[in-house]
Amino acid sequence: MKLVHILSALILVFFACTPQADNHNNEQEVHQTAETKATKAVAEVMSPGDQDIRGTVTFEKAEDGVLVKGEFYGLEAGKHGFHIHQYGDCTAEDGSSAGGHYSPRNNDHGSPTQDNRHMGDMGNLVAVAGEIATIDYTDPHINIDNIIGRGIILHAGEDDLESQPSGAAGSRIACGVIGIAQEK
Repeated sequence: MKLVHILSALILVFFACTPQADNHNNEQEVHQTAETKATKAVAEVMSPGDQDIRGTVTFEKAEDGVLVKGEFYGLEAGKHGFHIHQYGDCTAEDGSSAGGHYSPRNNDHGSPTQDNRHMGDMGNLVAVAGEIATIDYTDPHINIDNIIGRGIILHAGEDDLESQPSGAAGSRIACGVIGIAQEK
C-alpha cells in the first residue's frame, strides 16, 4: 500500500512539474502577438437617450507614440474631459458601466503631457458653439495593444487635470468602444 502512495505522489509531482503551465503562457504570447499587429484603432462615440452627441476617434501608431485624432458633433461650447476608461461597456445610460479611467500602473490622474498619469488621460476637447470639436495630438503613453476593447468617455465638463481620481469633469455624456481599425 505504501508503494501505491509513493507512486501516486511521484505522479502528482511529475504532472505538477511538466510544462503544462508553459502551454498557457505560449497561448498568451500567441494572443499578444496577434494583438501587436494592430497599428490603428477606432471608436464611434455616441450619447445615450435624447442628446445628439456623436463622433469618431482614431488611434494610430506613430514614431513617437500614438496619434490621437477625433471629430465630435453636438457638444455644448466649452471644454469637455476626454478619457479612455477601463471597460468597453456602454450599457449604462450614465456611462458608469465603463468603469474608471484606464490606468494599468495605478498612477494618479493628470494631464496628457505628464509622465505620471493614467494611460487614459487625454485632457479636454474644446467645443465652439455650432462647430466640430476636434482633437489631434501624439500621445507617448498610450499603447494601442492595451486599449483595444476599452471605453472612450466624453464628459459634460472640463477636466481640471489634477483632481483625483478623475479630474472632476462631471457627468459622462457620450461613450464608445475602441476596436481594431481596418487597415486601408
